[in-house]
Amino acid sequence: MKNLPRFRPYAVLGLGFLSVFTFLLMLRLGVLEPKGKGGPSLSFTLPSGPNREIWMQIFQHDRRIGYAHRQFFEMADGFRVQETVSLRMNILGLVQDLRFRMTGDLNHRLGLSGFDFELQSGLVRFRARGGVQGRTLAVSCGPTGSEEYLQIPLDREVHLPVGLLESLKPATMRVGDRRSFEVFDPLTLSRRSVRLTVVAEETIEVMDRREKAKKVSVDWMGSPQVAWIGEDGSILREEGSLGLRLERTTREEAIQGGGLSLPLDLAEVASVPVSRVLPEPSSLNLLRIRLEGIEAPRFFLHGGRQAFRNGILTVRREDLLRPPPNQEREGGGDLKDFLKPSPFIQSDHPEILAQARAILSQEDSDLEKGRKLVLWVHQNIRRQPVFSIPNALETLRKRVGDCNEHAVLLAALARAAGLPAEVEAGLVYQNGRFYYHAWNVLYLGRWVTADATLNQLPADVTHLRFVRGAARQIDLAGMIGKIRLTILE
Repeated sequence: MKNLPRFRPYAVLGLGFLSVFTFLLMLRLGVLEPKGKGGPSLSFTLPSGPNREIWMQIFQHDRRIGYAHRQFFEMADGFRVQETVSLRMNILGLVQDLRFRMTGDLNHRLGLSGFDFELQSGLVRFRARGGVQGRTLAVSCGPTGSEEYLQIPLDREVHLPVGLLESLKPATMRVGDRRSFEVFDPLTLSRRSVRLTVVAEETIEVMDRREKAKKVSVDWMGSPQVAWIGEDGSILREEGSLGLRLERTTREEAIQGGGLSLPLDLAEVASVPVSRVLPEPSSLNLLRIRLEGIEAPRFFLHGGRQAFRNGILTVRREDLLRPPPNQEREGGGDLKDFLKPSPFIQSDHPEILAQARAILSQEDSDLEKGRKLVLWVHQNIRRQPVFSIPNALETLRKRVGDCNEHAVLLAALARAAGLPAEVEAGLVYQNGRFYYHAWNVLYLGRWVTADATLNQLPADVTHLRFVRGAARQIDLAGMIGKIRLTILE
């Protein structure tokens, strides 16, 4: 591992990368709900040839980093799809092997009956399972013994369109045809929209032969991805952000294939360079930056210490000595909403409550509570990238994690102590670049930024907030590779 500055921020790419990277796989394995939105619509059919399998190699630019294996079975009461993905990832010099598996059970209309998703990374394991019960999708998620249970209402039959891309009818596809969907993402337990558009007809080389294909654009949260579908309906190639692509191959080549390469460092690849050096970011009281290349209305740029006007973002450091206003509600929502437990922020769990009591004293002011909690998380959670779903309870137990784990644990401890808290995410500066990062906001008479990874309360002004809420972090995916920053003041 290369030498890293002690407090270097750990990129928030863990969750975002997994969702972006696996999304073309999720299109074949996610919970999708089709709804046309005008214009020529793509038509679908059942995948031809039941009980078949497909192998794909996974590359990052020209580096082979893994493979995907998909199987489709015809069952007595419908269909079953199984897909296993094995890949190698590198964030800030830490290389880990990941493996995730999805099984989906479908009825004869390809409507979802149940799914089982599992992610394994080193010692970390995440699992989400669900089944349709009437007009409800019942989901359990989290580590064994610490599962959380959710009831997701359905207003129509939910689909898991096995081989969504492969279910397209190539013979009827015309350039300009399109279709939109709502997606349930098992990684974030949220619904998202995706749009498929046929953009071209091309001939590409796959497995040492030339193949005619329809090129389909997959637009998901502003993160464009592309797939090429062969004349027989099979997927030939898929390309996503961060230089990632999947290519059709044989079983032997997928499993053996000469071994895996060292992946490029995702934090470095996704970071945003700036031409101006900030020698002491923690000493700044104001930062003014021009933002370009993104759809600003999609993000939470204006509110609290941040002001966004005419493409210019101004961030001012909070003054903890200034008397708080009578009311401050930037970002919306009642303060009670920021005290409640939520998926993976288990502020009502006995272990979280006990730890909060052990850190704090009854006579502590809100500001003293915030400082003690930030310092405790900073000193007791070993800073190391973790390729999984951030979980406050698991972080407390294992005492290791990147900025995501620090943020969800601080949010849980703060809520347990009666301090409204939420996770924020965006970019933070270091050594001439801005890195994707997660931190917190605590309500201490006003909303104040807090970064347990860097032991900052308030956080320095180079923390550029784009989203608030742990589930919203994935929205940053649409920024990667697009955003441009110019430091003005």
